[in-house]
Amino acid sequence: MLNLASTMFVHQQQTLISLRSKHDGAMSKPHIVVFPYPAQGHMLPLLDLTQKLALHGLTITIIITPKNLSTLKPLLTAHPTTIRTLTLPFPSHPNLPAGAENIREVGNTGNYHFINALSKLQTPIIHWFCSQTNPPSALISDFFLGWTQQLADKIGIKRIAFFSSGAFLTAVSNHCWRSLLPLPSDNAEFEFPSIPGTPSFPREHLPSIFLRYNESNPDAHIVKEGFEANPVSCAYVFNSFQALEGPYLDHLRADLKPLRVFAVSPLGFNRAGQSLNGKEHETLLGWLDKWEEGSVLYVCFGSQKVLTKEQMEALALGLERSMVPFVWVVKEGCGPVPDGFAERVLGRGLVVRSWAPQVAILGHRAVGGFLSHCGWNSVLEAVAAGVMILGWPMEADQFVNARLLVEDMGVGVKVCEGAGSTPDPEELGRVIAGTMGSENPQRRKAKRLSEEAAEAVGNGGHSSKMLDELVELLMLLSVKKEQ
Repeated sequence: MLNLASTMFVHQQQTLISLRSKHDGAMSKPHIVVFPYPAQGHMLPLLDLTQKLALHGLTITIIITPKNLSTLKPLLTAHPTTIRTLTLPFPSHPNLPAGAENIREVGNTGNYHFINALSKLQTPIIHWFCSQTNPPSALISDFFLGWTQQLADKIGIKRIAFFSSGAFLTAVSNHCWRSLLPLPSDNAEFEFPSIPGTPSFPREHLPSIFLRYNESNPDAHIVKEGFEANPVSCAYVFNSFQALEGPYLDHLRADLKPLRVFAVSPLGFNRAGQSLNGKEHETLLGWLDKWEEGSVLYVCFGSQKVLTKEQMEALALGLERSMVPFVWVVKEGCGPVPDGFAERVLGRGLVVRSWAPQVAILGHRAVGGFLSHCGWNSVLEAVAAGVMILGWPMEADQFVNARLLVEDMGVGVKVCEGAGSTPDPEELGRVIAGTMGSENPQRRKAKRLSEEAAEAVGNGGHSSKMLDELVELLMLLSVKKEQ
């Protein structure tokens, strides 16, 4: 017997087929609006989803600010007739420096200011919508932009919330905003009994954007309202997949009914745009070619986090004492690489002082481990490549992600935790050496999870089917608008 949700879905499918037949091919292409949040970890997966939706025949308008427009160049080049932009000036904010349009320019502490500033775009977006001959029938916006639910209600379309982070993090975050305010001042352990596995986290491991909530902050009201508005949306779309987060996705499906939950990742599984042009990248990949399969450790802490002088020294000593070959990406702003380190690891270690093609590096046969901050994009890129993670979570969603990798999935180990923590070099060296062996259980599980990720996005895979269902929903919203 079909349950109510299944019956409703079957009815929707029949309605869609009937309407398609009625229009007999004359129906205009569904037009949707995509609104990313201006942070690399948020933008890239939503643009990956946009690419997939364009390949399914949808017409898409991306809301963007001028300094972020260059990020869209690959998409606009590949889809010149189906993807367009609505470029709007970034609104000023008293606590943001003039010209700042991307969170990397101010750091994660600026998220509240960015969210508030972007909310001022509501009026020009409404004016644009009213001027369209083929106005959009749906809005897909980042989960940080929960205020866009109000926008969607005003213009009479459905909003779909896109989550560049995982379902586990979202389950934790939902509970925080519902039940943990006002947040106690002590550092007690917070329990989440309704979430699978009944996890608990100390105060400093809760999502950073929630921890920064303060009623006296002028921007706090719109941020809180935005997170409370996300469950009112038409659907959630996750950059995740069932084999990785099945229990948490199912929990959200039960918790958020009748809202629909789609898991469509790994979205960047075959991401282009990781350019390998240039002698530096050729040299790097050539250097990797000389090592045995799975023997090299890749070290990188994302696009925003920088290490202090003390952390750089401890990490350098740990890498040196591990005797494991490694590639270490050192971003601008980090403390200095210790004097003499490059000479002591010459031939075994490679320090990269510029942007590195992370997807290509993780996908190289020689790379078997990834020392990472456990940001969600890095997690998924490692999972897709079948590479074990050595986790050093520092902020935001990273503590929740690390727990998923280490305790739930068994594809990682924790080497340190906390933005202000410094690992013991001797212990770090021992952990690196001990986990990079070919018989390590985490490495075997990582390889299997990679196979499941490939199956998910392959023909007939769970994520592939979820993407098809999302497209069907968007088409249904479009034909309902035309009625």
